[in-house]
Amino acid sequence: MTLDDLRVFVAVCRAGSLSAVARELGCTQSAVSQHVKRLERETGVALLERQPRGVSPTPAGRLLEAAAAEGISGLDLAVRQLRDLADGQSGFVRVATGATTVRHFMGDAVVEYRRRYPRVNLEFRTVSSGRGSFDALADGTLDLAWITLGPPVRGIEQRMVAELPWVLAVRSDDPLAGRERVRAAADLTDVRLTGLPPNSASAAHLDAACAELGVRFAYDTSVADWDTALLLAELGVGRAVVPVLPGLTETGSGELRLIPLPDLRPLPVGWAVRRWDALSPPARAFADTVVEWRGRRVRGGS
Repeated sequence: MTLDDLRVFVAVCRAGSLSAVARELGCTQSAVSQHVKRLERETGVALLERQPRGVSPTPAGRLLEAAAAEGISGLDLAVRQLRDLADGQSGFVRVATGATTVRHFMGDAVVEYRRRYPRVNLEFRTVSSGRGSFDALADGTLDLAWITLGPPVRGIEQRMVAELPWVLAVRSDDPLAGRERVRAAADLTDVRLTGLPPNSASAAHLDAACAELGVRFAYDTSVADWDTALLLAELGVGRAVVPVLPGLTETGSGELRLIPLPDLRPLPVGWAVRRWDALSPPARAFADTVVEWRGRRVRGGS
């Protein structure tokens, strides 16, 4: 019993004629009959009965026709979906990232991707740590993870998208607000800052960059993301060393100042995947779209 046998049988039942199906398929009536006979041998029952004009399914034939038609319809749909998936037109893309990343790195890219691939389901997940992202990539529950790049991780491929310089964020009336730049060692040794949780990869990178200069920052507040640190700085209740996020500017109200920290090693960020060559076309297209829009921002000077 083959899929072609079932397709031909369903066509015969609907047309009520062997010859009509033969004409439609461009074959002989005998060839059509052979498909039906093969099914009858496999099932052990008669599937068609002759009528004064044409043929009609027996009760057993109607049972097989209904099941075959439903199965063929499902298979045809699956094949179309697989072709769309191969073309990058549908499917799922599961991304580990946070609201700050989506806002500053992916906003334009998400809009563009949705325009290009309206049938792809984008799923953004918040993962508490880089280790959690790597585990989710390894077991297949995530396709992509936006991370602070670090040492090699077994079974994970990392690809840098940007290096972000550091700035000191302060309120406009802060004593440091008038500086063109600040130096970590000379200007921030006794300054208490707002910091990220110590287990975050970006905080670890900042600590390592400071250690290279022989500096250790002191913190009096901890937040979960860069945007909250910036808000506290704008409100005048904290100073924060943050990376220059795409689209980040001093606020229109004039209350926030961003002062370069050129002596700190930049923060490398980008994609982590299990294997680039194993990514689905929709996932690869999303990763490429984010990189593409990052390039446009750099060329545009923002």
